[in-house]
Amino acid sequence: MLKKLLNNKFRILILIVLVSFLVMIRIFEENLFYDPLLNYFKSDYTNFPLPLLDNLNLFFGLFFRYFLNSAISIAIIYFAFKDLQLVKFASALYLIFFVILISVFFFVYSFYGEESKMTLFYIRRFLIQPLLLLLFIPGFYIQKQSK
Repeated sequence: MLKKLLNNKFRILILIVLVSFLVMIRIFEENLFYDPLLNYFKSDYTNFPLPLLDNLNLFFGLFFRYFLNSAISIAIIYFAFKDLQLVKFASALYLIFFVILISVFFFVYSFYGEESKMTLFYIRRFLIQPLLLLLFIPGFYIQKQSK
């Protein structure tokens, strides 16, 4: 096992750098992206109404963040598994999930906003955090092991 790790030093270093990029996106999120819901959900949001949002800016902020997280996540999947089929499959899943999540997010915000704050919170979490990577890595690993 140790010999295998030493043989893959470069891959491990790249994976560490890519995970560091994900961490940096999280650290600098307030400076990089338009998202008034960041501070809203950090506060006592249950007692305050939803802030007014610039839907277009919010869409592009969420899109940009999702794109960055997805691109880095796909690179992590590539360097972890070295399988282009998995990369293509993950890319398609990321695209499908974005379309579904962003549509549901704006639908819920537009029609059920105040009554569905927690739903907005969790949908937004999937858009702004690389949670799908945490699901894909074990799934792909198990798939690779079963082959």
